[in-house]
Amino acid sequence: MADETSFWPKLVLAVLATWRITHLLAREDGPADLVARLRAGLGASFAGRLLDCFYCLSLWVAAPVALWLSTRPLDWVLGWLAISGAACLLERIGQWAGIMHALPEQTKGETDGMLWTETDRIPAHVALGDDADARRDATGQRAGRPG
Repeated sequence: MADETSFWPKLVLAVLATWRITHLLAREDGPADLVARLRAGLGASFAGRLLDCFYCLSLWVAAPVALWLSTRPLDWVLGWLAISGAACLLERIGQWAGIMHALPEQTKGETDGMLWTETDRIPAHVALGDDADARRDATGQRAGRPG
């Protein structure tokens, strides 16, 4: 690694470039749907499956990018893995963390557990806003505490 002062900016650029190229190839349609057509044309071949996996593809994209940081074999391998790993972290950070699940079908008389029905009554400790340690369940025990 030639110049220490230029290493960190180069590493950041390498990570961002790797993420961008990998994201384009694995997740986007591209201009005029070219990338989508490429993925569809490759089908279930090795290259087609590679384009379906961001994490796998980032290894392949990061390999030549790492040569920009160093040509020494050990530095290249470590840079290659670091660039790919950082691109994968960026991908995970950018993903929406919410997971939606379909609610099971309700049968007559059941509630969905989210809303009070007209026949339900709000327990006094909830309505009065008592703190969590003072709340009691139906048996009179403190909520969230054993026996």
